[in-house]
Amino acid sequence: MKTVVAVYTGQGLADPLKAVFKEILPDCRLVNIIDDSLIGDVVKAGHIPAGVAKRLTQYYVNGEEIGADVILNTCSSVGEVADEARGWMKTPIVKIDESMASLAAEQYGKIAVLATLPSTLEPTMRLIQRSAEEAGKEITLIPGLAAGAFDALVSGDPAKHDRLLMETAKRVAQQAEVLVLAQGSMARMEASLRDSIGKPVLSSPRLGVLQVKSVLEQLEAKRRSG
Repeated sequence: MKTVVAVYTGQGLADPLKAVFKEILPDCRLVNIIDDSLIGDVVKAGHIPAGVAKRLTQYYVNGEEIGADVILNTCSSVGEVADEARGWMKTPIVKIDESMASLAAEQYGKIAVLATLPSTLEPTMRLIQRSAEEAGKEITLIPGLAAGAFDALVSGDPAKHDRLLMETAKRVAQQAEVLVLAQGSMARMEASLRDSIGKPVLSSPRLGVLQVKSVLEQLEAKRRSG
C-alpha cells in the first residue's frame, strides 16, 4: 500500500480532499498533518515568515519519516516553501495547485485568478506565470481578490463569503477566458461559479490528486524497471 502524507495549513480542505483520494486513490494510505497556526501567521504577516517556513519544512521531514511515497502540499500560500524543499528532500513533493496552473497556462491566454487572501493570490499568479514561461506562452493575468470573504468565513458567515466570491468572480470573468480558484477550499463553488459565469472554472483538489497518482505510477514503474 502506497502512503501519501498531506500537509495542511488549515482545517477546511482535509475532509473534501479525503473524498477525492477515496475516489481516485482508494487503496492509498492517506496521512494528514494539520497545523492551522500556519495560515494564521501568513495572513498576519502578509508573507511567509521564517518560522512558518521552518515548521512547514519540518512537517515535510515528518512525512518522510512516516514513510510517505509522496508528500502533498495542500496550501497555495506556502507553495514556494515546497519548491525549496524539493531541492534536497528524497521524497517527491506535489503541490496541489501545480497541475491547475499548468493547465490554465497551456490552454488559455486571459486568466482570472480568484482568491480571498492576498497571501494566496500573489503566489498563485506567480505560479501560473512561471508555468506559462515554461510553456513558451504569453498570458494575461487578472487578479480577483474577494476582499472581506475570508474574514466572513472565519467569523461564521459562509453565505457572505460565497456572495463576495461570486460578485468578484462575475467582475473579473468579464475580462477572462477562464477563472482559476487559488484556494483548494473554494472548489466547492466550482460548479456554481461555472453555471453563473458561463466560462470554464479550474480548481486544484482533483487535479492535484491526479498528479499524486501520476507520480506514484511513475515511482512504481521505476521500481519495476530497476
